[in-house]
Amino acid sequence: MKQINLQKIQNKLRNKFIKSGVKMIGPETIFFSEDTKIGKNVIIEPYVVIGRKVKIGNNVRIHSFCHLEDSKIENNVNLGPYARLRPGTVLHAGSRVGNFVEVKKSKIGKKSKINHLSYIGDTTIGNLVNVGAGTITCNYD
Repeated sequence: MKQINLQKIQNKLRNKFIKSGVKMIGPETIFFSEDTKIGKNVIIEPYVVIGRKVKIGNNVRIHSFCHLEDSKIENNVNLGPYARLRPGTVLHAGSRVGNFVEVKKSKIGKKSKINHLSYIGDTTIGNLVNVGAGTITCNYD
């Protein structure tokens, strides 16, 4: 019985976002929290999980297999595939977080890029920064 209710809630959320203009590829594989906020002209690819307290701006693309929680994504951001945003993350306008990148409690500046294979924790990255592959920044985890 509970499973059916969860499916109904997810279908209701998917339909709400589709009606507001969000383009979903494989919507049955995309999961939302009830408090998710999404702007205009957003594309979400299959197998994405959007947890609690996530706000997504306009003109954002979220590639497959991303997991987002308690994060703010500003306008014109490109995310994933296989990216994880943990609590306290802010991706400023025009930034890019690529494949196999995990970000926790960090601010990524405007038009900055973390393209692949990095862990960014407890960090503030300025504008127009290119973070190289395999970079790790952290305080503790």
